[in-house]
Amino acid sequence: MKVEEAIKKRRSVRKYLDKKVEKEKILKILEAGRLAPSAMNKQPWDFIIVQDQKTREKIAKDTFFARFLDQAPLVIVGVGDPQLKYYKIDVSIALQNMVLQATELGLGSCWIGDFREEKVKKLLNIPKKKKIVCLISVGYQRLERTKKEEVLRKISRKLVPRNKKPLKEIIHWEKY
Repeated sequence: MKVEEAIKKRRSVRKYLDKKVEKEKILKILEAGRLAPSAMNKQPWDFIIVQDQKTREKIAKDTFFARFLDQAPLVIVGVGDPQLKYYKIDVSIALQNMVLQATELGLGSCWIGDFREEKVKKLLNIPKKKKIVCLISVGYQRLERTKKEEVLRKISRKLVPRNKKPLKEIIHWEKY
């Protein structure tokens, strides 16, 4: 798959099949993150792979928008070092590499910003000096929907259109 195709194909997936992600695919995803650029090549990241069902349930329990995390077979926690000025950007670049790699491998993913950092840090033994930048759910997408899910999807599509703004609305040459 070409990068452009992966960019266009990637969607936020919140429904997953009850199927484990193969270790080879997980390692490819992590390698894509490892190869990401970072400011001064500091690589201010650590990634925690969460596959344990009970742990995923505990993370999901205290969220509003990410209750589905207990259904995702894999959650990647992107951790950064706040002592380095650009850690949030660097970790985000690495995570974006990961979601694009997951797309190429036939996996769905979703960026998660809704989490209780202190609780997740304690649950996963993350050092106090580190910060969680984001979570990524990963797994095989469940395509079939219940009738209730289909109705909600149609309603939400009317409320929030999926179209992207055209370039002419977001690009400014030389000055704003």
